[in-house]
Amino acid sequence: MQAAEVARRRLASQGLVDPSFASAAEVVEWLGAVQSQDYAGSQWALGQRMRSATAAGIEQALNDADIVRTHVLRPTWHFVSARDIRWMLALSAPRVHAANASMYRKLGLDAALFRRSNAAIVDALAGGHELTRNELAAVLRRARIDPGDGVRMSGLMMAAELDGWICNGPRRGRQFTYALLDERVPPTDPLSREQALRELAWRYFRSRGPATVHDFAWWSGLTVADAKKGVEMLAGELAQATVDGRVHWFAESAAPAGSRASVAHLLPNYDEFVVGFRDRGAVLQAIRSLASPSPFDPLFAHVIEVGGQLVGGWRRELARDAVRVELTLVAAVSASQRRAVSAAARRYASFLGLALEETSR
Repeated sequence: MQAAEVARRRLASQGLVDPSFASAAEVVEWLGAVQSQDYAGSQWALGQRMRSATAAGIEQALNDADIVRTHVLRPTWHFVSARDIRWMLALSAPRVHAANASMYRKLGLDAALFRRSNAAIVDALAGGHELTRNELAAVLRRARIDPGDGVRMSGLMMAAELDGWICNGPRRGRQFTYALLDERVPPTDPLSREQALRELAWRYFRSRGPATVHDFAWWSGLTVADAKKGVEMLAGELAQATVDGRVHWFAESAAPAGSRASVAHLLPNYDEFVVGFRDRGAVLQAIRSLASPSPFDPLFAHVIEVGGQLVGGWRRELARDAVRVELTLVAAVSASQRRAVSAAARRYASFLGLALEETSR
């Protein structure tokens, strides 16, 4: 298997080719978790993997707690299915706390303080209350806990999320609220650590394969030893192929995408097609072949994908009744591929319910 085929297979396994998912929850359950610190971008990440989707529909799924937005896997925001959040937190929260340990020490945060802050936050939110971050900072001050600057408050809030007390509630205007996890998400049967590890590994490789053990360790935040154990527990359920001297694992049931040279997507920053792997080289072949360095960072920028390769970047600007989409192609594409990129821009505008104003650089 060549790297280009790895990229094309990932398009199919991620649900980007011929999208079949009917709901945001189905997308998130398939992928396991979806990075979501850029909320508008992550809405589109879900939407383009669905048969039909709107930004308003994704918002409603969050409001109804079909999907949950919280810190899990790594020290960043993710969407997780309501049915998966508890076992995923139990598996990954200890590792995230460990990754945050130096930050906690620097900010003067410890277990005793977290017990006090968690208690104050839980008391304020109990009974269906939904409060913004600033409102919870005021709650902490009344409890004689200094929320400090933005970083210290982030540490306090993330600890409460990782400990399973809170998650995001519905937005109030453009601001997210926080609510009690137990009041938003019904109880679910717990999984043993081994069951959770096996399930997370299965979700990862079925939806992102072909991928390596180190890719899984990066995405999950788990140790390489745990990542290897997860793969071992899937013996007989995963196929393997050696690519550039490294073993890649994938679900045998995953259909290859074929060439699909005219498939194009406007991927948001942190899309799982890019961020879900430690080694992103498979999708960067076109960029790396350029005579001059790429003008955009494929992780932090919105990127244009054609046939499994990143070929440029895009930006958006919202107006009253339209979205202005600026396309920057840095790698050569055919005329049919360029038309596919424009079609992807039209899909994005339709997702937002706005007219499209497309420009190119």
